[in-house]
Amino acid sequence: MTAFARVQESNDAGSITWELRSVNHRYLEPGIKLPDEFRQLEPEIRKLLGRYLARGKVDLSLRYKVDQQQQSKIGLNADILRSLREVEQQVLNIVHEGSKLSVSDILGWPGVISESERDFTSLHRLAMSCLGAALQELQQSREAEGGSLKEMIRSRCGQVSDIVAEVRKHRPELMAALREKWESSLDEKLQQWRESANENRLEQELVMLAQKLDVEEELDRLDTHIAEVLNVLDRDEAVGRRLDFLMQELNREANTLGSKSQDGATTQQTVDLKVLIEQMREQVQNIE
Repeated sequence: MTAFARVQESNDAGSITWELRSVNHRYLEPGIKLPDEFRQLEPEIRKLLGRYLARGKVDLSLRYKVDQQQQSKIGLNADILRSLREVEQQVLNIVHEGSKLSVSDILGWPGVISESERDFTSLHRLAMSCLGAALQELQQSREAEGGSLKEMIRSRCGQVSDIVAEVRKHRPELMAALREKWESSLDEKLQQWRESANENRLEQELVMLAQKLDVEEELDRLDTHIAEVLNVLDRDEAVGRRLDFLMQELNREANTLGSKSQDGATTQQTVDLKVLIEQMREQVQNIE
């Protein structure tokens, strides 16, 4: 589910800024960008992320700033500096030419400048607490979008139920018209079967055709699947995968209904059903 969160917090050691972005994905796939000083937190970050999210591609980016009073102090290693000067003089005594090392050369020599090690313990704790706040904000954003998707799917489910009811309502009228058509067509064939077939042959043929074109089971399953979709939408858990499965089942029943259609109205209603189901399926991909 698409969402964004940005949270910044600070303490005496400095400040932490988290930016989180999530988009739909079949599984939970985190992309974590951390400064080197915070790499050791990655396992803890993944664990915390799993408490809030079950699906989605989530990008997490951390930035930090150390308080000026907590900046590392820079020192000069006098022993290395003296040794460097002694070696320099020995070289000049041998070659008798060349320029002496400049200040920039000396400062760039490994070990001449020493920096006190920073203590990131406080910033690490701040980073995790700040991440918790960011995940809460991200979750709220996802829930807001989820509420909109829920209403959209409810609306489409209502439209699907209306179409199913309409097909069921006109089914007796359609079957009566088809029966009249079949009787007219089969009456001619029955005349050819008089000598080898009895009068019940027409009824047998009609029963066989009616069974092939019976869609009551498909209509019942469409109603059942829609009821289950509405039930799943009210669950307080991750329901994306189950909804995705139900969309596949709805589409299967709509395809079967279309294959049994014998009139233009039912065919058009089947097309409308498939459009509604596809609209729901696309949005279900964004639901955790």
